[in-house]
Amino acid sequence: MLAYLIRRLLISIPLLLGILVLSFVMLKLAPGEPGVIQQDLQARATGAQRETLRQLYGLDKPIYVQFGRWLWRVVRLDFGRSYSPDGRAALDKIAERIPITLGLNVLELLIIFSVAVPLGILSATRQYSAFDKSMTLFVFVGFATPDFWLALLLMILFGVQLGWLPMSGLRSLNFEYLDFWAQVWDVLSHLILPVLVASFGGLAYLSRLMRGSLLEVVRQDYIRTARAKGLSEGDVIYKHAVRNAVIPVVTLLGMMLPGLLGGSVFIETVFAIPGMGQLFVQSAFSRDEPVLMALIVIGASLSLLGNILADISYGLVDPRIRVSGREAR
Repeated sequence: MLAYLIRRLLISIPLLLGILVLSFVMLKLAPGEPGVIQQDLQARATGAQRETLRQLYGLDKPIYVQFGRWLWRVVRLDFGRSYSPDGRAALDKIAERIPITLGLNVLELLIIFSVAVPLGILSATRQYSAFDKSMTLFVFVGFATPDFWLALLLMILFGVQLGWLPMSGLRSLNFEYLDFWAQVWDVLSHLILPVLVASFGGLAYLSRLMRGSLLEVVRQDYIRTARAKGLSEGDVIYKHAVRNAVIPVVTLLGMMLPGLLGGSVFIETVFAIPGMGQLFVQSAFSRDEPVLMALIVIGASLSLLGNILADISYGLVDPRIRVSGREAR
């Protein structure tokens, strides 16, 4: 397992480099230049001032020189300073938003997996029942419902018409003047709508995935053998079938790792949540290259790490993978 892990890490290095090269080139090919794209600066800056900014940011150099300098800084964990007027370090701007995005996405994943997996199991063990048919309808609705449309409907219903839930941000303006339990409810009430919208599609997809995987496993020969030995249906399902049926779910969990820090761009933008997704949108509009490239590095690294963790999880969940790995050696 250790040799496999080292091999995968070594293979990930050129993959990450390729992703960074493509991202850097595409960012440079986009119209406009950072630093002079801001409206107030465009209205007043002269040609000489803009050229001075280009020299200050190193934008007058060839693209391969710019990439080489940027990559050398990244190796030293220096992503440069933001092109925004505050001139803060890119990592500092990202670090202050990581807890918000991480907390939001961990809460979303906990809800999705804790609800979808049992729903999928119940739907598979009660195939073609009224419950299974209702879950199938829920899945189709979940697939067909656009997130932005659902978000707007919930905001209009619970935020505008009923006034039960806030529609933006994470805290109310009078948060500091509330007592402890009122503060707890204030934060939770701000999270209900974004978490519900973010979880809806994933809940439908994962429950369907778990159902299909379990139905495929229960048709295997070893399940029929377990039943023939007289094991109870509960032992057959929960001790034998579910463990193998959960393997695709483990894969999906590995693929979701980048989202833990990458965040949901749409959710954070619509609900005005100051996370990494909102920062990405703001940086893209202002062509803040240091922040954008720092976010891309984080996202690409987490994607590759998610693939590695998914493969390792295979070995922990399915003993056959560990046996085949030893035989291959």
